Amino acid sequence: MPDPFGRAIRDFHRGEQDEPLVQRDGEWTREHPIEEFYFSGFDADDPDGRWVASRLDGPLLDMGAGAGRHALYFQEQFETVAVEVSDHLVETMRERGVRDARRADMFALRESFDRDRFGAALAVGTQMGLAGSMDGLRRFLSDLAHVTTDDATAVLDCYDPAGAAEVEMLGYRADPTPGLGYRVMYFEYEGDVGDVLLFRLFSPDRVRAAAVATDWSVADVRYDAEEVHYRVALTK
Repeated sequence: MPDPFGRAIRDFHRGEQDEPLVQRDGEWTREHPIEEFYFSGFDADDPDGRWVASRLDGPLLDMGAGAGRHALYFQEQFETVAVEVSDHLVETMRERGVRDARRADMFALRESFDRDRFGAALAVGTQMGLAGSMDGLRRFLSDLAHVTTDDATAVLDCYDPAGAAEVEMLGYRADPTPGLGYRVMYFEYEGDVGDVLLFRLFSPDRVRAAAVATDWSVADVRYDAEEVHYRVALTK
């Protein structure tokens, strides 16, 4: 199955990327900023980095870990397991020095890990939206609760549909239900076209509502300057 996203990031890491990785929604296109998003390094000293780091402990599960930006930092603090569904990205993380990089699906955690395996979890990259629905989000949070300890924490991120409606976000689709939206897009690289990705956009209140049926609760929310992208801290 084509994996233009993972292959482009691997090629960038190896200095072999000759064409851009392109995000598409019909005729609307944008070059995906690989270096900025995946190779800039995690800065635990800036305000956002401190906010994230202060809420995590080990063992840590880094879900949708990309090229290992966060795992490379946190593995020096405590045990960190980084997972991706792309073989190219797992290979890239290992080449970059991530000590425990594995192929696993963050939406099938019970198939890969035992109960109470981790003390914290991290998913940065808006992958939470791939849960697809409120029911999907509840199932994901329930599975995440299963593989984490009773006192675990988690940091996830998403786009707030209220803010996304105000900016030119590639692939944005409105939803009449308050606090919900969609994003539809796909990646293309060197002629390879990836699967269409359907992201469900959840407001923080929608995350709170989904968490009610699980062991999690929302402890804090941190927005970016544009009030579009946010990170949510969860506790049990």
